[in-house]
Amino acid sequence: MGKYANKAMEALATDLAAGLVRLRKGYVDNAEALLQILDTSTAYPYEFVVFRLTGFRGQRGGPPSESLPGSTLRRDLLALMLDICDSCDIRTGEYSEPTYNVEQMARKFRISTKTVQRWRRMGLPARRLVFPDEKRRLAFLETSLQSFVAGRERLVRRSMRFSQLTPAERGDIIRRARRMARFTSCCLSDVARRLARRTGRAVETIRYTIRNHDARHPDQAVFPYLLSPLDDQEKTAIYNSFIRGTSVALLAQQFHRTRSSIYRIVNEMRARQLLQRPITYIYNPQFDLPGAEEAILDVGVQPAGDRAGADKGHDAGAASHAEAPNDLPAYLRALYDVPLLAPSEEFDLFRRYNYLKCRADKLRSRIDLNSVRTSALKQIEAYLVQANVLKNRIVSANLRLVVSIAKKHLGGPQTLFELISDGNVSLLRAVEKFDYSRGNRFSTYASWAIMRNYARSVPKERYQLDRFATGNEEVLDIAAGLRVYDPNEVNLGELRESIDAVLARLTPMERMILTDHYGLADQGQAKTLEQLGQRLGVSKERVRQIEIQAMKKLRSILNPQEVDLTP
Repeated sequence: MGKYANKAMEALATDLAAGLVRLRKGYVDNAEALLQILDTSTAYPYEFVVFRLTGFRGQRGGPPSESLPGSTLRRDLLALMLDICDSCDIRTGEYSEPTYNVEQMARKFRISTKTVQRWRRMGLPARRLVFPDEKRRLAFLETSLQSFVAGRERLVRRSMRFSQLTPAERGDIIRRARRMARFTSCCLSDVARRLARRTGRAVETIRYTIRNHDARHPDQAVFPYLLSPLDDQEKTAIYNSFIRGTSVALLAQQFHRTRSSIYRIVNEMRARQLLQRPITYIYNPQFDLPGAEEAILDVGVQPAGDRAGADKGHDAGAASHAEAPNDLPAYLRALYDVPLLAPSEEFDLFRRYNYLKCRADKLRSRIDLNSVRTSALKQIEAYLVQANVLKNRIVSANLRLVVSIAKKHLGGPQTLFELISDGNVSLLRAVEKFDYSRGNRFSTYASWAIMRNYARSVPKERYQLDRFATGNEEVLDIAAGLRVYDPNEVNLGELRESIDAVLARLTPMERMILTDHYGLADQGQAKTLEQLGQRLGVSKERVRQIEIQAMKKLRSILNPQEVDLTP
């Protein structure tokens, strides 16, 4: 289907294109008849459009109460005509009047094929018909042309002048253009505009004449540098200059290109950067549901200050402010002035954050470097900017967490500032990897991510956490489900007790396999599945099955609705 401005019209086009074949030609003809009486300043009820196309009164493919603006309805009807034609074989012989393809129409009015396309954008109805040579082409009926041309005599005369140049006129344009290019610093656009004013011709006619001459006679080209494409180094130089504020007009003059070429190069480089930029996010099936954008982006939560009263009873664990330790520098004490996020607010921020990046990534996948659309680039960049704003809110609300953990790792070669800087990197990575849909608190997940990082950078911490090393993210996931972390109090013993409380819910064999395989026992040494099988007198595969079963049970236990840490 084509691109429709009104979803109801797109649904109607799909419905009609799947209807009885013998009725489809009538739908196309009725759509053109409706175009003839359409007023772009008026809105039309959906039922009226359905009745004019099908003769059917009532709902079909769209809501009966919907009102369709005439300006967008015109475009949708033109698209509908082509879509229905594509759904069946309508032949030119089925019409009792002359039909013209694009080339025949151009010869009839002595205009270029580009002008034909411009007329189509202005509302000239087109069909896609099967011609006698069995090829399907765009076709225009004689009555359609007469109706379009009526009242547009001035436009037709101007369009005919657009391409009606004699060989002498073309030669004169080339001579004058060559003289201007040689003795001035004018680019092709400047030359075309000046010659258009002096000759009374359209700017596009002059530009096309010069470019056509250069393509046919490269050894005598007026602008020979336009024949060779710019390399990547030149494109990068143009883009960097544009970013620094150099005007497009100056760049066009400096690189001997048209302004439109400069804009195309800038957009191409913007698109390349977006394609090279990594966009990672946690996908959620909710993102692909109908109305997801409105449900996720339009319904935001209130700022923390405004909702403090509303969340006081519901989210008591998220205090808006906390007293900063007296032993911190002033610039770190200011971190405690940023309110913590309530659970509902945290959930909303992470959902919007990941959805925006998901939308940006999907739009980016449609980028075509040969035809870059500025609107698409702006939309992708807008999504990423909005996502970055949300990420900054999440990070700001959790910076005190990094300070709390970093303070407990002092005493080694690293200063407090270095530890905080290292912890902030872990915090940023945790924001990228946190799955909000599991119902866990981000502070728990982030604290484990920060401590695991310190285990690699601080020798003392590495020794302590080696007892809990798993070789993968399983224990981190388990701890994330506990929801018992206090950002003002980090205690490895308490975390170990919490893990033991959860493991106590498993059978003795399941508990033994997990603790021994992942090194959670007092000895802190991980055993292989084969070693565990020999100890239990079962196969290695049976041990793996029991482990998988135990992990599933743990995830079920750690469901936010069912967590109970009392053994």
